[in-house]
Amino acid sequence: MLRRIEKEELYKCCEPSELPFKTTDELSPMKETVGQKRALSALKFGLGIDSHGFNIYILGESGTGKMTTIKTILEEKAKNEPVPNDWCYVYNFKNTDVPKALSLTPGTGITFQKDMDELINVLRQEIPKIFESKEYEKQRAKIIEDFQHKQKKFFTDLEEEAKAKDFTLKKTVSGLVLLPVKTTGETLSEEEYEALEPKVKKNIESIGKELQDKLDDAIRTVREEEKKIKDMMTQLERQATLSSVGHRIDELKNKYKDNADVMNYFEEVKEDILEYLDDFKPQEEHAPSLPFMRLQKTEPSFVRYNVNVLVNNSELKGAPVVIENNPTYYNLFGRVEHKVQYGIATTDLTMIKAGSLQMANGGYLVVDALELLKNIFSYDSLKRTIKEKLIKIEDVWEQYRLISTVTLKPEPIPFNVKIVLIGSPRLYYLLYNLDEEYRELFKVKADYENRMDRNAETMLKYASFVKTKCDERGLLPFEKNAVAKVIEYGSRLAEHQQKLSAKFSEIADILRESDYWARYNKNSIISAEDVDKALEEKTYRSNKVEQKILEATQEGTILIDTEGSVVGQINGLSVLDLGDYRFGMPSRITAKSYAGRAGIVNIERETKMSGKIHEKAILILTAYLGGKYAIKQSLSLTASLTFEQLYGGIEGDSATCAEVYALLSSISGIPLKQCYAITGSMNQHGEVQPIGGVNEKIEGFFEVCKLYGLNGENGVIIPKRNLLNLMLKKDVTDAVVNGKFNIYCIDNVEDGIEILTGMPPGELQPDGTYPDGTFNFFVAKKLKELSEALKAEKAPEAQNEKKKE
Repeated sequence: MLRRIEKEELYKCCEPSELPFKTTDELSPMKETVGQKRALSALKFGLGIDSHGFNIYILGESGTGKMTTIKTILEEKAKNEPVPNDWCYVYNFKNTDVPKALSLTPGTGITFQKDMDELINVLRQEIPKIFESKEYEKQRAKIIEDFQHKQKKFFTDLEEEAKAKDFTLKKTVSGLVLLPVKTTGETLSEEEYEALEPKVKKNIESIGKELQDKLDDAIRTVREEEKKIKDMMTQLERQATLSSVGHRIDELKNKYKDNADVMNYFEEVKEDILEYLDDFKPQEEHAPSLPFMRLQKTEPSFVRYNVNVLVNNSELKGAPVVIENNPTYYNLFGRVEHKVQYGIATTDLTMIKAGSLQMANGGYLVVDALELLKNIFSYDSLKRTIKEKLIKIEDVWEQYRLISTVTLKPEPIPFNVKIVLIGSPRLYYLLYNLDEEYRELFKVKADYENRMDRNAETMLKYASFVKTKCDERGLLPFEKNAVAKVIEYGSRLAEHQQKLSAKFSEIADILRESDYWARYNKNSIISAEDVDKALEEKTYRSNKVEQKILEATQEGTILIDTEGSVVGQINGLSVLDLGDYRFGMPSRITAKSYAGRAGIVNIERETKMSGKIHEKAILILTAYLGGKYAIKQSLSLTASLTFEQLYGGIEGDSATCAEVYALLSSISGIPLKQCYAITGSMNQHGEVQPIGGVNEKIEGFFEVCKLYGLNGENGVIIPKRNLLNLMLKKDVTDAVVNGKFNIYCIDNVEDGIEILTGMPPGELQPDGTYPDGTFNFFVAKKLKELSEALKAEKAPEAQNEKKKE
């Protein structure tokens, strides 16, 4: 039935007496999250379970405090968890392109790096001194002297034997050669040799061959001795170096004896130092081939002994918590940087940089889901990392280059991170339904509410939130009346008298704006008037479009009637959402009906300006009319419905009731009062269903009525099920109290007929007719006339067909 809504139902005030304080200075800051019991339970489970794939997705509307909450929870939880190990990259002496990853106890990574730097610096000073020492020179000279003595003996014996056989041993550019000599001691020339008798020549050749074989043996022996000498020199250098290096490396090995990987690394370092001792020796400067060219002195590189501390957890007090706001591939997984010199890009292990995953290893990583998906490679690589349990630093663009570049491929690090994604519900369900891997890797869903119950406890927590923001932002204290206004604004945002909005970012904005106006008015405390001023100014900054539409309505550009009665015309209500501001506006809905068989034609649908929900509403309307008026006869008519002056699309079913009234008015010929606007959807039984944006719709028609002057008859008809959603502005409630504006609620679509037409709807009688003089009687009568007219038109056509046959 139709009922006029009373003042108490239009707005639920927060009485100052409900708040047990005078100002927010008396309150304690809010420490826990309010109104998110389900989400907090899910987070507790997700963070507590240590099993593969139980990563977390936090979903909820923007501004509900998802990031703030998870950050607070993680920081508190991480304090009681162990600090993870440091990670370092060192040179891989066996595979130079794959730097080794070493794990060290927290805080020892930097110490390890310093120890290695100090070791190399000391060795660069000590090793040259070893080779300059008298003891080393003495041993080296003895080895060389022994070798030279042996070498001299080999060639002296050979030379004496050759002399005895009339040959001499001479040095030439090509080496040692044997030449025959005359009795005078001079060597034979070619002419003299050729002049000799064949027998003598043969004898010389035979002796020469014998001596040449002995010379070859001597040279071979000397070369073998040279190799031995070289090995002895190398051994001498190793022994001399070990006297300085050995005990230093042993000290470091003893220091890191609990880490087998570091022990092995020190052994490899020792072997490499001994193998490349020349790098530690003083470098000789070579004179340039051209006097005017000065060559740059080349220094040996000791970069291979550097330690790159990739992750340093020395300052952590628990597990790491990393918030990654820009999850590009390289920000997440790290990179290998390059340095360009003379047009050539070079790199080394010191240019390996850590990403968020390495920094968060052993702890938690929080990532915005939308930003993750927007960055190429990031999402797929993150899934692969979770599956493989390895963090790899790779050059992802390598596969797309025409020319491959030489780069390092660091050894992967074991993955141990709890991933927390934060995003919208839409994104969550898209991923869940379209990506099978996602379901296996993010098994925990933490669903945030966008509103919470309004009771004494939550109102006090709302006040504590105000106190928290005052402390954080340095705002003036709020008096209890101002807090009451903030609570009422929370209900307005929630669109429910028994709920409060959980979009704390919007509440925080109003708090800061209220503080501005309080300071602007030189107040020492924020009052209810300051909050009202903040809300008023916030609306004024955003309602330009609404005001332009009202201006067009006042000028008559947009046609809206607020008085009189018209057949087949009614005021519907819609909401325009601009993103930062939304408002209601009335729309003229008209209907035309006439004899025909086309049924109800939705003009918006025919012009493709109608959404699917609106099209469904038209079909429901058609079913309702058929069920009510076509029980004993067919529904034979053609009718059109449209939103006048609609130049954009339309969606939703909140105008269904208005469309029914306009259509029935057109059919019956009974006019509808234009002083009313109506909103509400309906089902096939005529029951009125709740709609959204009820406050904006009422206020939108109220503003139009104000333009033409409130006459006490203007009003809005809404579904009864929307009563709890009413949180109207003060000027609307004042107009209702003063009798200048009316708001009614209905349960069934027929409940609104009498107030719109001044005629009772009429109940269906046992004989299937409606009482004479009722609205339904005239509708049924007109439908019967239309049906009979079509039958009369069809009868001659049928006779003509028979004659033709």
